[in-house]
Amino acid sequence: MIYTCTLNTAIDLYVELEELIPDSVNRTFDEDYQPNGKGVNVSIMLKRLGIESVALGFIAGFTGKYIEDSLREMDIQTDFVEVDGITRVNVFINSTEEYKIVNQGPVIQLAEQKLLLNKIKEIPTGSMLVLSGSLPKGVPDSIIVDIAKTCQTQGIQLVLDTSVDTVADTLIYRPFLLKPNEEEVADILKKKKPLSEEGLIECGNELLQRGAQQVIISRGKNGALYFSQDDLLKVTSPQGKVVNTACSGDSMLATFIGKRLQDRTIGDALSKAVAVGASTAFSKGLSDLKDIPDLLKQVTITNYKG
Repeated sequence: MIYTCTLNTAIDLYVELEELIPDSVNRTFDEDYQPNGKGVNVSIMLKRLGIESVALGFIAGFTGKYIEDSLREMDIQTDFVEVDGITRVNVFINSTEEYKIVNQGPVIQLAEQKLLLNKIKEIPTGSMLVLSGSLPKGVPDSIIVDIAKTCQTQGIQLVLDTSVDTVADTLIYRPFLLKPNEEEVADILKKKKPLSEEGLIECGNELLQRGAQQVIISRGKNGALYFSQDDLLKVTSPQGKVVNTACSGDSMLATFIGKRLQDRTIGDALSKAVAVGASTAFSKGLSDLKDIPDLLKQVTITNYKG
């Protein structure tokens, strides 16, 4: 079974308008509300691929209930810890440019953190835990290391997709997969930004040397780089009109994991993952997968070890 963990869940409000004008009433011509948070997105996309998961994390107030109810309507299992306050609402504006307004969310108390850690300790051996996103207020960076250590002890495959500063400290616990973007990988390894492709390759190899079993560096419109002990693959991305990039990396990660669990090859899983990530970027929210056959025609893979 796959478990996803979103420490800082959210509702994403997507709005579209012709132009965003200061000091004026800006009226939208389109809007959409979506249950969100990076792990939540992974669970939703896995469901669209026909793969079951259990969504863990923190929720609060009426907005948290909306997230839980929405997932249950999709027939996705949930096991959230309920906390005081209001789950955050993030706003994504598509106008002449793309704007992202991301809020902080509620404070998570120590007792509530322990409840979640206990849930993770109860995950069955051989399962996979996808830990994604930012930390809410009150939660220390060290929780990522605690979770990594627990996963190694319990025999759980840990997938990490977070910009938390302590990611580097999890490497001694041999996470199954890391998925940083270009900026995040530079931050993890304290490298000067921006990194060239050569620099990204050096970073990916360093993460392997320091303990990661697999690494995917997502590169937006430039696709992705994949690293393992046997492979170094460069994947190009389809091009199109970008609408909302907020969930693109999450859908890419979910598709890669899902296709690998369905016994697809690394190359096939990566191709579909990048195509689904692009499709999501061309949509208001997560891809409905209808355009994937056409987008796959634009994807190419280069094997630097082949």
